[in-house]
Amino acid sequence: MTVSVLGISGSPRIRGNTEKLLDAFLKGAEEAGGDVEKVLLKKLSFRSCMGCNKCHKTGVCIVKDDLTPLLERIAETDVLVLSSPIYSMGITSELKALIDRGQFLWARKFVLRNLEFSAEHIKLHKGIFISTAGQDADNVFLGAYPVLTAFFNDFGIDYYENITVKGMDRWGGIEGHPDALPDAEKKGAEIVRMMEDLKKSTAAEKKESL
Repeated sequence: MTVSVLGISGSPRIRGNTEKLLDAFLKGAEEAGGDVEKVLLKKLSFRSCMGCNKCHKTGVCIVKDDLTPLLERIAETDVLVLSSPIYSMGITSELKALIDRGQFLWARKFVLRNLEFSAEHIKLHKGIFISTAGQDADNVFLGAYPVLTAFFNDFGIDYYENITVKGMDRWGGIEGHPDALPDAEKKGAEIVRMMEDLKKSTAAEKKESL
């Protein structure tokens, strides 16, 4: 069973440290048989949430731009990989704009109460966060995690793992870290194989229950 993997880069810098780490993960995922796609938010035309709360009444975002089809693809993918470098102890404005645009799903879940994800759905959809930071501080990634958690929850995605590398200033960039890229590539392959097994076992359990 083919596993779809969607990697989204929230960095304003093309081919920076975080995108290279994302590329390594996606390379491993593709080599393991995953159906891989990468999106660079920097190259899309979009606006952030307007706070109009129209979605609280309709469950639909009124803004139509390049994020509209992307949000649909996010809902369909098996493994969603969001990546962002750490800027001012948080994620970039580009990725935050994408996350805020998921408000319509929050509205459906908690205001309109017409959306609920089954335990099986959540189990079969995994979320990964990939990030790098210039600082070497132990707490440098902590500001990002709650924001990612909220987004993954809105989409019924199991927040599965963080792949983070700090100390980019000390290492002189991701290439200066001897294990970072190989480890990310290995992790990409491992997650695809795990998802293949999970999808097969779930399908077998369904068949047995018929």
